[in-house]
Amino acid sequence: MVEGAKRTQMNGRDRIFGRVRAAVAALPSRQALPNYEDDVAVSRGSLGRSDETDLVVRFKAQLESVGGRVFTDPAALATWLLSECAAHGVCDPTLMPLLAAAFEGASTLETTLDRERIDEYRFGITRASGAIAETGTLILTDADTSRRLIALAPWIHVAVLRRRDILPTVADAIGRLGNDPNVIWCTGPSKTADVEGILIEGVHGPGEQVALIVS
Repeated sequence: MVEGAKRTQMNGRDRIFGRVRAAVAALPSRQALPNYEDDVAVSRGSLGRSDETDLVVRFKAQLESVGGRVFTDPAALATWLLSECAAHGVCDPTLMPLLAAAFEGASTLETTLDRERIDEYRFGITRASGAIAETGTLILTDADTSRRLIALAPWIHVAVLRRRDILPTVADAIGRLGNDPNVIWCTGPSKTADVEGILIEGVHGPGEQVALIVS
C-alpha cells in the first residue's frame, strides 16, 4: 500500500516536471542574463573599510542587537552556560584543545552526538566558517560544521569564530561563497512568526545564538 502511494506520488512529480521541461525546451531562444555594473548594489559597510578590531566591535554590536551573544574568552562562555543551567553539551572534537581547560569542572562536553539522547544536550558547539560585521551574521558551512544537528537541535548554539574570518559586508561574504553545497547565514536566534505576527524564537533552530571569537 505504501509502495503504491510512493509510486503514484513519484509519477505525479515526474509528469509535472516533464511538462515544465517540455515547455522550456520549446522556447526558440533564451533571454540573456542582465549585465549589471559591479557597483549596482552598494552595501552600507562597503563605503568605509575597517581594521580587524573595528570589525569585531561592529559584529558584536550587530549580533547583540538581534538577540545574540558574543564572548571572546572561553572561560567566560563556560561560566555563562552554567548560569543558564546548561551543564551538558556536545562539541566539535576539533575544538576540544581550545575549550577543554576552560570547561574543566564546569559543563560536561561530549564530542560525539548521540541522536537517541538529543534532548539531553543543552548546548552545541561548532565552528563558524566566517561572519559579517555589517549585519552580525554567522556563516556556517558543511565543510566546517562537524554535524549540522549540533548547530540546530540544542537550545543554545555556540559558533567558534576566528577574528580573521570576520568580513566587513554582505557583498564580501557573497564573494566568498565558494562551492560548499550547504551555506547557512545565521543572524541571531532562530525566529518565526504566525499570521498574527506573534514572534517565537527557537522553533526551527537554536533559541540562543552565541559567537565565541578567538584569535
